[in-house]
Amino acid sequence: MILAVDIGTTRIKAALFDVEGRSLKLEIVDLPDESSNYYEEINARLWLKAFSEIISRLIATREKNELKAIVICGNGPTILPIDEKGEPLAPAITWLDRRAQQEAKEASIALNYSLDAAFNLPKILWMRQHLPNIYNRAHLFVSCPEFIAGRLSGEWTTCLPNQGYTRIIWDTKTLEMLRLDIEKFPRFVGVGEIVGYIHDHAAREFGLPNGLPVVMGGPDFIASLLGTATVKPGRTCDKAGTSEGINLCSERDIGDEEALLVMPHIIPPYFNISGVISSSGIALSWFKSRFLPQEDFETIYARIASAEPGAEGLVFLPYLAGERSPHWDPNARAVFLGLGLNHDLSTMARAVLEGTAFAIREVLDVMESRGATVHDMRATGTPSLSPIWNQIKADITGKQLMVSSFPEPELAGCLAIGRFALGEESTLAEAAEKVFMPAEIFEPRKETESMYCELYEVYLDGYRRLADLFPTISVLQRNNGVQRGRFGTGF
Repeated sequence: MILAVDIGTTRIKAALFDVEGRSLKLEIVDLPDESSNYYEEINARLWLKAFSEIISRLIATREKNELKAIVICGNGPTILPIDEKGEPLAPAITWLDRRAQQEAKEASIALNYSLDAAFNLPKILWMRQHLPNIYNRAHLFVSCPEFIAGRLSGEWTTCLPNQGYTRIIWDTKTLEMLRLDIEKFPRFVGVGEIVGYIHDHAAREFGLPNGLPVVMGGPDFIASLLGTATVKPGRTCDKAGTSEGINLCSERDIGDEEALLVMPHIIPPYFNISGVISSSGIALSWFKSRFLPQEDFETIYARIASAEPGAEGLVFLPYLAGERSPHWDPNARAVFLGLGLNHDLSTMARAVLEGTAFAIREVLDVMESRGATVHDMRATGTPSLSPIWNQIKADITGKQLMVSSFPEPELAGCLAIGRFALGEESTLAEAAEKVFMPAEIFEPRKETESMYCELYEVYLDGYRRLADLFPTISVLQRNNGVQRGRFGTGF
């Protein structure tokens, strides 16, 4: 059996798979919200606590004796300073955090290519500038899945999916140019590489067998590409959750593109063209908590299904946490455009979902305008469990949308990675094709096409017209809000 673990932003998921690839058990443990009004961070010890809990739920004596490997993937870019014993020195700065704006600008100038504030190096530069004590005490900087893998095996590594990813992670030349201490950065390992083996202390602490291979699953978006078999040109993984990542497998390198991130695909010789939408699932969660706190999500989905497509002309710009692709505008803010006396909460809730779908369409349009081809989308994450949300995405993007029969593509991807690591499959692509099977297919409906095209133009023009106002609003909000985060406290 293979044990697959995904350390997400808000929860940890794990599953046991038998030799046929069937999921025997699936468990989910929620993580506490550690973010402040200004910073996005988490105490890494919460990862360990949740990991221990999920293993105790999944693994009995029989399963323990039949385990062949544990594969770990996780959220990122998330960075954590640890000491010589592997203990966290401060909360991990998560991938959602954008405090390192100035450091990203300075690093981009020094390196002569663009680095986003969400990436690893700007966060570490921020730490060196603002928390020199933490920076100096740090033995190593690790990311999310590497932390758990290191605690299990005693081997500290950084996942490098392939050489093209050094641009958003690091390499020796970059570290030297930015005057960062090279010895604080672990060695690289690839996806599917055995990091090490569970040592005595970890076996006792977590109840896992001593000597079990620990396999690098890497960033969760890589695992989701494999779990959705997004391994051939034209296939697109729509990774939805708190935010939404759109990853297209392309046979073409569309070149430098500020709106999108273009990297080598995990499957050569293809390219991964990606765009990230900052607020997706979190937009609906926000709406529920503010306006419909007593209703569950199923009831809200029923409300949305009862509202007419197009939300009676109401358009929502879903920039609750700024926006990344294609605008890369941290100052952007959410807006209801066209709100009138005729709109009720059901209509507004539908506009929220349609707004996230317009954001997806904008990313896909940029991809195709640069010469890439999009054939279909493979939806993942909690939002993909909603048929109404899936249909809205298909209608607005005009693309076929598939939902996997197994609801957790990151874990399915870990299964594929584990099979490859154990030599059961000769390539990651072959392993990926065997773990994905669509359970539902949503086709775009012709009757909504014209209406959604008109509203999409309003959506695009809405951002263009408001973009100049957002920086002023952002400054006013920061000046009147709480700017102190939890970073560096509680340790």
